[in-house]
Amino acid sequence: MTEQQSPAASPAADQPPAQAERRRTKPFRALRQAPTFVQTVFFGLLSIASVLGVWWLVTAGDATQRMFPQHVLPSPVETFARFKPLWFDQALTRNLAVTLQRVAMGFGLAAIVGIPLGVLCGCFGWARAFFAPVLLFGRNIPIAALTGLTFFFFGVGETQKWMFIFIACVAFVVSDTASAVQDVAGSYVDTAYTLGASRWQIVLKVLVPLAMPTVFNSLRVLFGLAFGYIMLAELVRSEGKYGGLGNIINLAQRRGPREYIFLILLIIPLVALAIDRLLFWIQRELFPHQYGGAGILNQLVRALMHAAESVKFFLWRLVGIEPAKAPTIRSAATKHAGDQPRGQVP
Repeated sequence: MTEQQSPAASPAADQPPAQAERRRTKPFRALRQAPTFVQTVFFGLLSIASVLGVWWLVTAGDATQRMFPQHVLPSPVETFARFKPLWFDQALTRNLAVTLQRVAMGFGLAAIVGIPLGVLCGCFGWARAFFAPVLLFGRNIPIAALTGLTFFFFGVGETQKWMFIFIACVAFVVSDTASAVQDVAGSYVDTAYTLGASRWQIVLKVLVPLAMPTVFNSLRVLFGLAFGYIMLAELVRSEGKYGGLGNIINLAQRRGPREYIFLILLIIPLVALAIDRLLFWIQRELFPHQYGGAGILNQLVRALMHAAESVKFFLWRLVGIEPAKAPTIRSAATKHAGDQPRGQVP
């Protein structure tokens, strides 16, 4: 062999040190390496089996040998045996639908109010300073303390449930939206100013679109928290026929059976996970450039926006109003691109 080795004989020589070290490390010991699909499924099922195994172990045996009595911690068999009466006798699906409706109404109201306020705080320093004390108070107030407050102001009806979720979430929506707008790189704003955009055009066509992927991701996480908050508001049943999942838990605490409590605690995370996966699919389809989806909903939104613009200009022409001649970001960008030699990026 010669002293000088060819490049093909040592492929690790051209690799970065971190990548070469990762290749030499065993898959289970590599740092910050994403698991494969098989590993994710395997370890996920292993985690569930471990929890069920511990649960069965501490509740095994007869009433005198068990570590925890049945009225404190029923066994997995005793718990799942109560699922049929919970489904039929307690109207599980109807109560679940009532709970989801309350969360959707309250959280939707928080998004409608919080996102515009967050954009305002993210764009203008005076708005951020004005709302800072209120947001600080809203983000740090104990959630349990809101229950009695909302009962005092809104009674025990459906309005109280909606307002409880609204007050619990709106401060977080405003803060996360403001942070997302502020995190948009200043180069985009400078480019828009260079192309002749006005201040509100920059807000509506630059800052808001670029911040929306982060805002939607924050809303997806907050919706899961709101789904847990509603249990506190449903401790007192309203005048409706169905009181929601929280009401089933409250009745089971007072009258039994206790198995209903554990079944509801198992159902809530499963429903929340299903909703989170649905929202994540919507997130991928709305923002494919950032989350890697097919962009089906993104194309639909673009088509609706173009249709709305066409209808607006048609109505202007119909009533005899000439559309405004003010330059827009798109027209200015098109003109700028047309002045460039072919093959160059403006």
